[in-house]
Amino acid sequence: MFKLSRFALALGISLSAAQAFGAVYYVATDGNDANAGTKVKPFATLNKANTVVHAGDTVWVRGGIYDLHDTVFFERYRMTAAIVLTASGESDNNRIHYLAYPGERPIFDGANLPVAAGTDHSDGTPEGAMYTSPIVISAKYLHLKGFDVRNTPMKHNSNSGVFLYASKHIFLEQIDSHHNAGPGFFANDGVPDGGGHIFLNCDAHDNYDPLGWQGDGENADGFGAHYQKPGEGDTTKFIGCRAWWNSDDGFDFINQEFPVVLENCYAMGNGYSDYGLGNPKNGNGHGIKMGESTLGGGRHTIKFCAAWKNKATGFYANYTGVGSKWLNNTSYMNKDREFAMASTLFDSEGNRIAEVAPLTGDNAHVLKNNIAFPNKLSQIGECWEKITSQNIDHYVECPAGENNTWNLNLDLTEDDFISLDDPSMTVTGKDLSTIPGMLGPRNADGSLPYVDFLKLKKGSRAIDKGEDLGFPYAGEAPDLGAFEYGMPSSSSVASSNSVTSSSSSIARSSSAGASSDAPTSSSATSPESILPHIGFTAKTSGTALVFDIQGRYLGSLQAEQLHGSGSERDVIEAALRTKFRNSGAYIVRQGNNLQRVNLK
Repeated sequence: MFKLSRFALALGISLSAAQAFGAVYYVATDGNDANAGTKVKPFATLNKANTVVHAGDTVWVRGGIYDLHDTVFFERYRMTAAIVLTASGESDNNRIHYLAYPGERPIFDGANLPVAAGTDHSDGTPEGAMYTSPIVISAKYLHLKGFDVRNTPMKHNSNSGVFLYASKHIFLEQIDSHHNAGPGFFANDGVPDGGGHIFLNCDAHDNYDPLGWQGDGENADGFGAHYQKPGEGDTTKFIGCRAWWNSDDGFDFINQEFPVVLENCYAMGNGYSDYGLGNPKNGNGHGIKMGESTLGGGRHTIKFCAAWKNKATGFYANYTGVGSKWLNNTSYMNKDREFAMASTLFDSEGNRIAEVAPLTGDNAHVLKNNIAFPNKLSQIGECWEKITSQNIDHYVECPAGENNTWNLNLDLTEDDFISLDDPSMTVTGKDLSTIPGMLGPRNADGSLPYVDFLKLKKGSRAIDKGEDLGFPYAGEAPDLGAFEYGMPSSSSVASSNSVTSSSSSIARSSSAGASSDAPTSSSATSPESILPHIGFTAKTSGTALVFDIQGRYLGSLQAEQLHGSGSERDVIEAALRTKFRNSGAYIVRQGNNLQRVNLK
């Protein structure tokens, strides 16, 4: 295997100058929008930065609390917002970057945000707006990284912390949206050619909408992606994201007619509020909910995810009309069911033609290598079917999946796991994000904390019981569940700045109003110490994300581009050269594999 240590970091620094970016601006809590936006004279708001940036530009956002107490009217969606980002990049490798300054954390606080009056229908005026959000994005090819968004209030309608509307290819990384009176993140892509977003290492927790006209806790999901039409746009991906103690659901993709991918995501305690002490009357409480698709486009993929202690189900199909792929997931101790594949049927216009019906053939759910502990299931193997016209209820056979604990009659016990003890299983009344554990502080690079909770132990009956689905594995065959025994004990998801050097820098053009100086990374951690499993193998699948050495997202490579002839180094370099053309230092990330590649 081609090891990262073969690269000379010093060489990468000298080569990186060939990767030129556009202008550089700064925003700070003590800034002024009348300033030039330089490091010594920063802007005060992202709204000001939005008026001057162009494709390729970078905005460094200094740490501190940004008190959001003013709004602007976003006429396109007839809502008000503290920050509206409308300036667009041009492509995956020519984005606009809004990044937290290295070592600092910008916090956008909406506690003092004047929210819309909250009517059922907007009259098109700021006074009659239905919704208010701290951050609204209506643009293409942006990269936002390293922010907190919190304390969004409400009067009548639930208000999202981060709202994406009619956007394309937005990359959100290490964003924590919490304690909002509505969803943490809401992507509304009901326009042609929308979607294609990436949520990497983001958290959504403790969101609760108690005063909503639709009910107590009805709409405060952690993450939502909705209203993308069949065949339009690109797939949205959630990687390394966590959702807990949101009053409705952790992940909810109702009315999403274009595929979504979840990978290495966690959902816990959804359906509750107030750090697990509250039980909102109208909160649903599903961990990961994939549905409802009425037009047949919402065939999603959920892989290597874990859901536990949710008020309802761990993994839920939500009466969809088309099956999704549920691969290598772990569901543990959810109050209702671990997996619930309840489905129904719709005609070509989206009209329901059956109340409850199993999905069969090519339209059926695909369930492989999953752990349900205990084996509490619904609409798997035996499905309840209701024929409304005849008022008949009966049970029929339906697909049960393959190589799951229920197919293999594996009634797992505590002895099959290293640990079933985690603060998220026992602690209520406290902020879990501050307590070490599955939902506690992330690693310094933003990746998921590595703990023993839900990991298989040596001798577990779930080891080597899975089907080879094309993912890397250790042993004779893949294991069941989200965590492969014998894989390196590193985070399952790496951040874009995992392998930066303390002396690295990027050269940029110095256009008018822009600062020619730029921050250097404060991290001196060696790549090998972060991720011992480095390099690509024949079993690599999916896409690889590419960053520069300061953590700016440049674009992606398809797996097939990484399977050419020659050494791994030659294949990766050829793929990068074809895609990006410029010499310089690149960070290539896929799953828990990282490579630093220097192109001459």
